[in-house]
Amino acid sequence: MNPAEDSVAVFQERRPFLLGLAYRILGSRAEAEDAVQDLFIKWLEADRASIATPAAWLTTACTRHCIDALRSAQRSRVDYIGTWLPEPIHTTHHASPEHMHELASSLSTAFLLMLERLSPKERAAYLLYDIFDFDYAQVAATLGIQEPACRKLVSRAKARIGDGQGRYRPEPERQSQLLDAFQAAIAGGSTVSLSALLSEDVELCADSGGKASAIRQTLFGKRDVLDFVGQSLHAYWQAQEWLPVQINGAKGVLIKAQGEVTAAMTFGFDGGGRVNRIYIMRNPDKLAGLGKGFSVI
Repeated sequence: MNPAEDSVAVFQERRPFLLGLAYRILGSRAEAEDAVQDLFIKWLEADRASIATPAAWLTTACTRHCIDALRSAQRSRVDYIGTWLPEPIHTTHHASPEHMHELASSLSTAFLLMLERLSPKERAAYLLYDIFDFDYAQVAATLGIQEPACRKLVSRAKARIGDGQGRYRPEPERQSQLLDAFQAAIAGGSTVSLSALLSEDVELCADSGGKASAIRQTLFGKRDVLDFVGQSLHAYWQAQEWLPVQINGAKGVLIKAQGEVTAAMTFGFDGGGRVNRIYIMRNPDKLAGLGKGFSVI
């Protein structure tokens, strides 16, 4: 293998990790892919003879690029029309089975929204330390800061996130039960079965980006959410195709009309396995990538 081919092989082996890191920092598949592609070009142009540890070099370059990109993205989200939600992804994983559940839980819409409470540098430090199991020295080196400052970043991030409940996932059977009850409510308008699976403080929100019809304000409480599902969603979706699929590491659903994806729905859960968050994606720009696999760690 010549040096150029070897360089490509090294990068491709690391790509799923880099995509997973970039997506968790940015909350956008498109922006994550752009970041990793920019990094690939930078890698090919680098003096690789001077790079002692390619994996560390790539992680550092990716993290710092994404921190800068997130700062820019956060400024643009100020003018976003309606509720902003992370771009949903259909994932394929390259990880050991014992690590799979932990990784999938850190891809949930609920968890990614919790990360929005953090500054870009806090977000990167927390992800590297708590999700990807870097030690403080490694995180500090990646961010270009001293280890005490790194510890403060991670500690502050943990305090702002709280108990990290957004990462909780019930067993697959419980998730399937939820989808069945939701589908029955959409098809027939009856929310009796669904009601038992929702928490009293359940919230429902939708992201349209101003490019599709959707509620602009978050609905709070079981009564309002059930009324919306049994009446509005029943009217809108009962004639459309219901397609269960893995989204952001858990069971979700795509709604299709005439072969086109018109909505995606994912869920958050409380510690008792009840649904406390319902997220509906209607923005066509964010739905466009759902037909493609997204290989991440």
